[in-house]
Amino acid sequence: MLILKSIVVKLWMTIIALVAVVLLILGLFLFQYINTSFPKSNDQSSSLKDLASKVAIQAAQHYNEESFLSTMNDLLSPQDAGMILLERKSGALNIDLTTSLFLSKDEKMAIGDVFTPNELETAFSGGLVDKRKGDYLFVAVPIKSKDKQNAVISRIIIIHQSQKSVENTQTYVKKLFVLVSFIGFLLTTFFAFFLITRITKPLQQLKKAADLITLGEFGSRVPIVSKDELGELAQTFNHMGERLEETIKDLNHEKENLSSVLRSMADAVISFDVEGNVIFTNPHGEKIIANWRDIQWNTLHNDDDFSQRMNSSPHIPEPLQQLFANVVEDTTEITSKLHVHNGVWSIVMAPLYSRELVRGAVAVLRDVTEEHRLEKLRKDFVANVSHELRTPLSMLQGYSEALLDDIAASPEERTELAQVIYDESLRMGRLVKDLLDLARMEAGHMELHFRPVQLNALLKRVHRKFSVLCKEHELQLFMECTEQDIILPHADEDRLEQVLTNLLDNAIRHSSPAEQITMRMVLQNSQEGQSILIEIEDQGQGIPTGDLPFIFERFYKADKARTRGVATGTGLGLAIVKNIVEAHQGTVQVRSHVGKGTTFSIVFPLK
Repeated sequence: MLILKSIVVKLWMTIIALVAVVLLILGLFLFQYINTSFPKSNDQSSSLKDLASKVAIQAAQHYNEESFLSTMNDLLSPQDAGMILLERKSGALNIDLTTSLFLSKDEKMAIGDVFTPNELETAFSGGLVDKRKGDYLFVAVPIKSKDKQNAVISRIIIIHQSQKSVENTQTYVKKLFVLVSFIGFLLTTFFAFFLITRITKPLQQLKKAADLITLGEFGSRVPIVSKDELGELAQTFNHMGERLEETIKDLNHEKENLSSVLRSMADAVISFDVEGNVIFTNPHGEKIIANWRDIQWNTLHNDDDFSQRMNSSPHIPEPLQQLFANVVEDTTEITSKLHVHNGVWSIVMAPLYSRELVRGAVAVLRDVTEEHRLEKLRKDFVANVSHELRTPLSMLQGYSEALLDDIAASPEERTELAQVIYDESLRMGRLVKDLLDLARMEAGHMELHFRPVQLNALLKRVHRKFSVLCKEHELQLFMECTEQDIILPHADEDRLEQVLTNLLDNAIRHSSPAEQITMRMVLQNSQEGQSILIEIEDQGQGIPTGDLPFIFERFYKADKARTRGVATGTGLGLAIVKNIVEAHQGTVQVRSHVGKGTTFSIVFPLK
């Protein structure tokens, strides 16, 4: 059945049907013409009688001429006819009935086989006798003399004519028409297929090229083999292919440019369809989706329709579901911030339209965790600096007013007030100095003078400097150091001494009398190479676990009760320690248990 759908078969069947109808109509008219125009047997008998009567008239005048009979036979032979002359004597019928009638070269018939003696006698009596024998018509006509109208007839002529000539002619014409029709049918089929092939071959080439274009081969072209309508169609198709190829190239370039822009963006871009399935994302978006999907969410929604809708779109992360639902329902852009575990994300989500219908949404997410942390640090820094400065300034103002108002009654009291003013000014000086140092460190402007440093000598010098201070606070300071001289090839000795000083100062201020402080240095090996481990261990009150991640931030104080008193710190020492250690490519860590003490560990690589 598929072959009947081919345009070749349809055109061929159309042409053949048209030719068959034309031949059928022509055949009907031709057969009608043959049946009506060609003589029938009765007409042929009448014509033969008329012919015989006319020949008898001529025979009455020329029968004595020897050439008359042969001349008449020559005239009758083209009509497949012939004649003989019979004559009787003495009035009696003495004709030999066995005399042959020469019908044709190969066919003979005796007179007695055609006419009976009575029929011959009738002819000699002046009557006209016609007979049909086989495929021949026979007519016997008397020859009457014009001079002797009542004379006895002694001669008759017999004319015969074959009926096969007419029938054969009709049959021949019909067979010839059938043969010509068959040949015409074959020629029509041949030329029809030839013509159809000429028409359908370009169409097949067009189809093949169109199939290749659908497969992505936009450079496919159709050869132009003619200048007719098919050639114009092929030319138009090629022009369409060129324009389509250019358009696809432009779209690919735009897509590549857009993809490059999205890949290079620091922000995450995620687009969803109306069902909430992810249809596009850049690499940052993929990481966010992967990370958020691994999180176990326990958020409950009161809106049953919302929950059912979001359960049907499992691809959208949990934090974005409510925003997505609001954007799709309200068709408005939403800007918000999301707190996901320890991260803060700024998100802008807008609807995507297709012919004024919302087909999804696109979300742009930016990790603002660091900005949020820095903003918090800035606020805390301003609050802490104002607090740290306000206390000594208040004391300076108060004691200064006391001196100006002569509140102090004795020189000892005035000296005490001046000492307090002096101590608070020193405290403010240390605070400003530490702030300047920390600002230079964080800006990358810290001046470091690198040279080889012998750590054993450095630790011994620091130990001697703090031994006296520990005795004043009734503390015991120990040092555990390897006998092997350890040299740090690239370090700033003054900055390293500042690190140890800050850590020991913290340990002394946060330790109670009779407790121990230990300085320890160990040479250790690892896969990364040799490194130096320096630890400062105390037996003080310790630091709560929740405060450990924040103790290296500026002005962070784990226990406000530990910072009271005249010898209180600025809250910047550990931040300075961390910056100096990291400037030496090292790391600093802390271990602490409340009520058991704290240990600061510093590791410097020996590379």
